[in-house]
Amino acid sequence: MTPISGAPTHSIAPWAYWHARLMVLTWAFVLPMGVMAARFFKVTPGQDWPQVKDNKAWWRAHRCLQYTGVIAMLFGLYLAWGQGSGRTAAALWHARLGWTVVALGVLQIGVAWGRGSKGGPTDPRMAGDHYDMTPWRTTFEWTHKAGGYLALLIAVAAVFTGLTAADAPRWMWLAIGLWWISLVVVFVVMQRQGRCMDTYQAIWGPDTGTQASRKRPTGWGVRRYAASEWTTKFGPARQGPQRPTKQ
Repeated sequence: MTPISGAPTHSIAPWAYWHARLMVLTWAFVLPMGVMAARFFKVTPGQDWPQVKDNKAWWRAHRCLQYTGVIAMLFGLYLAWGQGSGRTAAALWHARLGWTVVALGVLQIGVAWGRGSKGGPTDPRMAGDHYDMTPWRTTFEWTHKAGGYLALLIAVAAVFTGLTAADAPRWMWLAIGLWWISLVVVFVVMQRQGRCMDTYQAIWGPDTGTQASRKRPTGWGVRRYAASEWTTKFGPARQGPQRPTKQ
């Protein structure tokens, strides 16, 4: 329970601990979980893909978590606004890193709004930026994915410099560190299992017959599957209890 510096007590201003709580909640918990939902749950366990496509559970979770995180982040920024007098070197670095992740977080929302149209069989025009994988859509995917992972990496440094500046108790370092290690372990396991399916395939199936469906997936470690390969790898969809038929 003692501060990391070894000081006998830990005391910070109310604005500082509420700022810290919101930023840790945002960058250590809410936003990483949104990234995990988007990366590994485009096809959920038990979903009979490719017979059942375009499962929007991941999209709703990702959007809800990321909007919630960015709103909490902006409120945390508001609490710290103008509170920079007498800062230490750790606090200065924390501010620089913090402004960077705030800018990246807001940029991610703006980039998402400009992702282009969807298209596909549910669109009367069929054509769309995503369905046709136009250069606009490809640029969006690279920018959005790279920006998101970069923001999370910088956020790790921002959180730990913030803990240093606040001379946080040791248990906070330990709890946040163990949580992030757990996330990394889960990420590596699911990545090695091959659960990072291409968004295009998750929505429209293994092959739409278009040139776009045969393009290389956007992003590192993204997998594409043949029609039966996913079922072979992860097993058939779970079946619910069957009612007995009348004789």
